[in-house]
Amino acid sequence: MAERLVGIVTHYFPGPNVAVVKLSDGELAVGDHVHFVGHTTDFEEDVSSIEVEHHKVARASPGAEVGVQVLTRVRPHDKVYKVVSEGVAD
Repeated sequence: MAERLVGIVTHYFPGPNVAVVKLSDGELAVGDHVHFVGHTTDFEEDVSSIEVEHHKVARASPGAEVGVQVLTRVRPHDKVYKVVSEGVAD
């Protein structure tokens, strides 16, 4: 499996466990498998929910700032990679 950088965490809300991710290099969709990596962060999960400006969306494009439900804490500046099969285009 290959990983492609799609964005960076800009904020984390601990109550609802939501990461705010600024998408820079690719789309993100509900169902995508992502890998969060940072100084003390390293976990993978499937995207279960995406919101843009408090509205649920199925996918978001580069340049968007999205809220993503996460299972555990993330930190600002953590990188978000989309896990894709080798040879599969974005």
